[in-house]
Amino acid sequence: MDNNFRFIGLDKAQFEDYFKLSDSELADRNILKTVVEKFPGSPCRVSLADAKVGEEVILLNFEHHSANSPYKASGPIFVRKIAETIKADINEIPIMFNHRLLSIRGYNKDGIMVFAEVTQGEDLKQKLNDILNNQQIDYLHIHNARPGCFNCLVERV
Repeated sequence: MDNNFRFIGLDKAQFEDYFKLSDSELADRNILKTVVEKFPGSPCRVSLADAKVGEEVILLNFEHHSANSPYKASGPIFVRKIAETIKADINEIPIMFNHRLLSIRGYNKDGIMVFAEVTQGEDLKQKLNDILNNQQIDYLHIHNARPGCFNCLVERV
């Protein structure tokens, strides 16, 4: 492996207070609290693991690309109530990516998208290595290709 990377989950502290709110308080913030009925199907952006059937999750809009560029973006994400922020090892691919069709988006230091490609999750490790040969790319975002939702940031290490 020529290029090292690390998957970065969102910080659970950003979301903990939401689980203390009532359904009506969440609704006022356009957040939905629900119990998972299907596995896989609710990928948590904190733990980078699929929530299991019976787990409580919230679904909310989250600004995942706060760059001062035309590519500033937000979208829906799931967060598990019991989530712990992932501490992925270098070059570790969390299991939840293995069975998904993924969109990989590469951004330069100015937050401008300079690369985009779709790949199957099982090919992700080699694909990331190849993509990071492009020195214009400062960081990557991985999205689910079919629903299009943001999954996580991938940093060079």
